[in-house]
Amino acid sequence: MNHKLKATGQKELIFNNEVVSRFELYNSLFLTLPFYKIKDTGTLLPLFIKHCEEGVKAHATSAQIISTFFDKYAQNSTDKDVIDLLFRFIQYIERQVVLFDAVEDASFNKLNTMDDQTSLHSYLSKGVDNEELGNKIKKLIEDFSLRLVLTAHPTQFYPGSVLSIITDLTAALKTNDITSINELLQQLGKTPFFNKKSPTPVDEALSLAWYLENVFYFAVSQIQAEVDQNLNEFQLESKKIIELGFWPGGDRDGNPNVHTEDTIQVAKMLRQILFVCYYRDFRKLKRRITFRGVEDTIAIVQDVLYKNAFDTNIEPENIAESLIENLYEIKNTLVEDHDGLFADLVDDLIRKVNLFGCHFASLDIRQDSRVLRDVHAFCRQSKPIISLFPENYESLTEAEKIKVLSFKTAKVIYPEQNDELINDTLDTIAEIKAIQKCNGELACHRFIISNCQEASDILQLMELFLWNGWDNENLSIDFVPLFETVNDLEGADEIMQTLYTHPFYKKHLEKRGNKQDIMLGFSDSTKDGGYLMANWSILNAKVALTAISDAHNIRLAFFDGRGGPPARGGGKTHRFYASMGKEIANENIQLTIQGQTISSQYGSIDSAEFNMSQLINAGITSGIREKHNILLDPVNKELMDVMASDSYESFIALRKHPLFLSYLEKFSPLNLLSKINISSRPVKRNSGERLKLEDLRAISFVTAWGQLKQNIPGFYGVGTALKKQEEKGNWENVQKTYHKSGYFKTIIDNCMMSMSKSDFSITAHFVNDKEFGAFWKMLHDEYELSKAMLLKLTDQSALMENYPVERSSIAVREKIILPLVLIQHYALGKLQEAPASAEEHQSYEKLAIRTVYGIVNAGRNST
Repeated sequence: MNHKLKATGQKELIFNNEVVSRFELYNSLFLTLPFYKIKDTGTLLPLFIKHCEEGVKAHATSAQIISTFFDKYAQNSTDKDVIDLLFRFIQYIERQVVLFDAVEDASFNKLNTMDDQTSLHSYLSKGVDNEELGNKIKKLIEDFSLRLVLTAHPTQFYPGSVLSIITDLTAALKTNDITSINELLQQLGKTPFFNKKSPTPVDEALSLAWYLENVFYFAVSQIQAEVDQNLNEFQLESKKIIELGFWPGGDRDGNPNVHTEDTIQVAKMLRQILFVCYYRDFRKLKRRITFRGVEDTIAIVQDVLYKNAFDTNIEPENIAESLIENLYEIKNTLVEDHDGLFADLVDDLIRKVNLFGCHFASLDIRQDSRVLRDVHAFCRQSKPIISLFPENYESLTEAEKIKVLSFKTAKVIYPEQNDELINDTLDTIAEIKAIQKCNGELACHRFIISNCQEASDILQLMELFLWNGWDNENLSIDFVPLFETVNDLEGADEIMQTLYTHPFYKKHLEKRGNKQDIMLGFSDSTKDGGYLMANWSILNAKVALTAISDAHNIRLAFFDGRGGPPARGGGKTHRFYASMGKEIANENIQLTIQGQTISSQYGSIDSAEFNMSQLINAGITSGIREKHNILLDPVNKELMDVMASDSYESFIALRKHPLFLSYLEKFSPLNLLSKINISSRPVKRNSGERLKLEDLRAISFVTAWGQLKQNIPGFYGVGTALKKQEEKGNWENVQKTYHKSGYFKTIIDNCMMSMSKSDFSITAHFVNDKEFGAFWKMLHDEYELSKAMLLKLTDQSALMENYPVERSSIAVREKIILPLVLIQHYALGKLQEAPASAEEHQSYEKLAIRTVYGIVNAGRNST
């Protein structure tokens, strides 16, 4: 323990010296840069930050804080002058966030080191002298994989130009290259941070592909090289351990802007960007391999790579195998005739082609079950399908519906209709086959059914494939149910039992290697049932689904839909996987990475390698140790059941409060999120109708609370649940559970992370609001109760006291963006006062919208 405390203290010292001090140094340089139309802004901003801090301490309103600042430092300012200067403050603060990101990234390797005791190499070494352990490790490696799926949810998106600056600035900071740093800060000051119009799904895909091209292409290959080296050292066969997935252009769940043409374009784009990467590597290889005996093969490979990278007129084919054969031919010549000189360069490219094929990342298709039911209903009215179904099909029970399904291949004659969603589904099903033909089966092989509530949701979709160009023998698709709400999670095992015992589905699974992917959604379950109930429901669902899959000899892979904040499943994710226990299938770790998670944990090659290695080690550790999950013991399970239920009741009571949505609409920028040009996705489903909580997307729900600095979905109800246990005299059992269970401990740690990003002092004056004062007090009381109970449970004097580096990082970020939060409240307040003119209204609306970017971009989560 002393060793751990010493290491933590050293990390904190490094963080203060390498990150905080250097940020302050370079920030002072940045504030003096003479940007166009920003005279004196750099001088006034530090004064404004201090004034904001003092105003918040005094519980002043945002309007009071801003008006007194201008009275003191910018007298005789008109409303237009105030708005102009606030806009300039926002521009500076946005760039301060970037600067802090870059300084933190530059120090990444000094702050993060892998634990050698849980590395793959250490386990392989232990297996040498222990045959039983050695066989166990070998089997685990054969089965294990990590699949990271990049999604375009709008929680953080810098343009590619800004991402490039961050990358270059990070590199310059590593070497303290003052000249380059100064130039890059100037470039940063003059580079736009946002789009003038909302991106299309293809634009989103292109933005996200920056990470594929500049980070994952290298990081995944380097990790695979280390894995290969370790396995080779212990005479084990190489195993592809990392897979990449991709959602932009394929995920149309509730996004009416995604169409079949987008899916086709994104698949082509991913292929082309990949071949540009291959060609770039090959050019380096060709500069070194200048020997006789390889000229012809070198010329063939160069021609193939060049055409696939740059010739848009070629007919794409899946050429991965032939490309690998040619590369092996080059390598063999080098080994046989040239002493293996530069064979390592060829090995590197072979490894990448084996990893990425012709597709780079698998494009997942996702659609809501309700849409798919409508498509199935439409098809049932078409010839020759209409003869297979009774007229009362919709009113049949679930069992009766499944009995009617025939799974016959048919060429359907569709009547003309104008429903875009129906057209899109049918066209996409047909186009998946074309994508697989061009880019390989792995290019697009999963169809995810959101809001999956019945086994028929899966089986009906399979019929749609058979009616639209596919047949039973070549149905190369994995059908993935997504269970999201608390109720859906409870019934998930019954749905899978029905599927596993269904003759057609069982046969299909056999053809797919008896492997089933099941997606579980953290975001919607948190929105539905609160933080503690969501996490507990997901764990129970995983236990039940693992048991039912094991009973049918199905290899189960859980695909976790995790967002950036802990309220959406983010936070210290590798600790979740390390603490699952043997009762939960954990050989295949799959999770979405999005928003802040992409930039903070996978934004550089260093951080991507570290975090992927952490996840791999977590999976290996969990598999090797095969510990029993103590939360499933009767005493602990009963305790967690009761606490989850108490937390759930508290959260549901809050959700049902008549002021719940109106509070968010008045004090947060919820109603303006749809105007933020960082996503093609609507803020809510049924976008033309009045706002209802069930239609509000979880990401918008969590973002709105985050903008308020209240983070309600990340803690609300936890304090109440813990307090009730204390009142029952059960506190000692709660403490025992916390100290024994890594899973429960991680839930609590992530909850404290959410609370560390909350600051109710900013909105303390809300207590005086005639309409919402009591409601704000209810939120604040639960925050204070949760904080007190969590500190008591963890024996800490401050939130995240055991993670001082992460705590300091959050504190600096929150300090940077405090003015943005107050400017946002100020602008929203002005909008509610009914501005005198349309121009004035538009100005305040733009002011509020612009603050959202910086607040969101500062919301990194530590691993």
